[in-house]
Amino acid sequence: MVRLLIILLIAALVALQFQLWQQYAEVQELRRAVETQHDQNLQLEKRNHELAAEVDDLRAGQQAIEERARTELGLIAEGEQFIQIIEQPPAQAMPADDGNRPAAQGDQS
Repeated sequence: MVRLLIILLIAALVALQFQLWQQYAEVQELRRAVETQHDQNLQLEKRNHELAAEVDDLRAGQQAIEERARTELGLIAEGEQFIQIIEQPPAQAMPADDGNRPAAQGDQS
């Protein structure tokens, strides 16, 4: 009778340990999910603050609107001049005229 009781107690202990470790793994998984969600929330809060600041700038005055028109739409204000500088890569640069170039068909020199 005592042996049967000991075997039942050991079986109950094993079952309880199994449930305990199973729930421990579940808790760890939930902690990781909460941590991931927290990181996402921080990123979204930062983005929201940036957007709110941009909205305030747009409401406050014309400077933000003009800046956005220039950068995103390529617009220029009245009285301004647009100057575009195009740099040629060194491989495409024109060779210096050393006078040894053959004359073109239309040249009379």
